Amino acid sequence: QVQLVESGGGLVQAGGSLRLSCAASRSIIDFNVMGWYRQAPGKQRELVATITSGDSTNYADSVKGRFTISRDNAHNTVYLQMNSLKPEDTAVYYCKAVFITHISYWGQGTQVTVSS
Repeated sequence: QVQLVESGGGLVQAGGSLRLSCAASRSIIDFNVMGWYRQAPGKQRELVATITSGDSTNYADSVKGRFTISRDNAHNTVYLQMNSLKPEDTAVYYCKAVFITHISYWGQGTQVTVSS
């Protein structure tokens, strides 16, 4: 079993920044892909950003140029640096880890609220 614990969410004004962390209970080198997803009230969960074991990254168009995903293998943690936040970024942000076998795990989520 894998545990993923997100932290770093909170309330911020538009234009501000937050850094989310996702701490894994095992080495993240074992995962093929790790990513951040978000779900706003009344909407489906959507991909925000992913990073592979080879450090290839992928971003949703809505966050390109504002968000950066990174990983710290030594601390088994994946980060999401979010800059120039907008009210439409308000959502619960979830961390996901995927093995090469496609077995995946989710964290419990962290709330991000951006006020206008």
